[in-house]
Amino acid sequence: MKTYRSLFISDVHLGTRACQAEMLLEFLREHDAETIYLVGDIVDFWRIRRGVVWPQSHNDVLQKILRKVRKGTRVIFIPGNHDDGLREYCGQRFGGIEIELQAIHTTTDGNRYVVMHGDELDVVVRYAKWLAVLGDRGYQLALWTNAPVNFIRRRFGLGYWSLSSYLKLRVKSAVNFIGEFERKLSAEARRRNANGVICGHIHHAASNQIEDIHYLNCGDWVESCTAIGETEEGEFQLIRWKDVIRDRKAAQKASRNPNLEAA
Repeated sequence: MKTYRSLFISDVHLGTRACQAEMLLEFLREHDAETIYLVGDIVDFWRIRRGVVWPQSHNDVLQKILRKVRKGTRVIFIPGNHDDGLREYCGQRFGGIEIELQAIHTTTDGNRYVVMHGDELDVVVRYAKWLAVLGDRGYQLALWTNAPVNFIRRRFGLGYWSLSSYLKLRVKSAVNFIGEFERKLSAEARRRNANGVICGHIHHAASNQIEDIHYLNCGDWVESCTAIGETEEGEFQLIRWKDVIRDRKAAQKASRNPNLEAA
């Protein structure tokens, strides 16, 4: 069990087939924190309205979080656009979980970070929700294509490849959107006299210094399986859980086949 002062997790999208609940459950079993921030889109009510997809692993994630609350972990839930219906309950507690619209997180050395999902500064989500829903459908389609594409790649001995990630990082408009999103959230942190911002929403994990503002994005648990951890010394770490699991399996394989490593 690795313990952090704080953990930040966003964009789990429970209730969708793309959610990697088993990976998150494994992560939660091996990590603990004094405070856990759930930074929006934990449950995908947009998808649930079109039909329920809720395997046991999705229940297990919620139960694991509630068990952490019972054991003394402070859990702060900041709803996102996919679970925005819960914003009417901000300021209340359910099962010991605090629901807040936004939060200010203070590190051990006194630096202040605005914690928000990020959709508040996404013009499409705010003013053209139908277009955001259409974009979400397109994203789901891109995720769906990952399975058959990677089935074929495995047959040829190739590694995992994500069409949606490729498009996000190669299409000029998507790259521009990510850059503009980072600048907008950094400006919001600056306006509020904070040292940084911690967000989610765009499924793109990052830890960047944008002028005088530290921009952190938790990423997601649909593709990247990432989180942000704050150590007791106040250092922020971007945790790429898939990479940790891959390296662990490679080390185990090497230990079982020492001749392979020597070769």
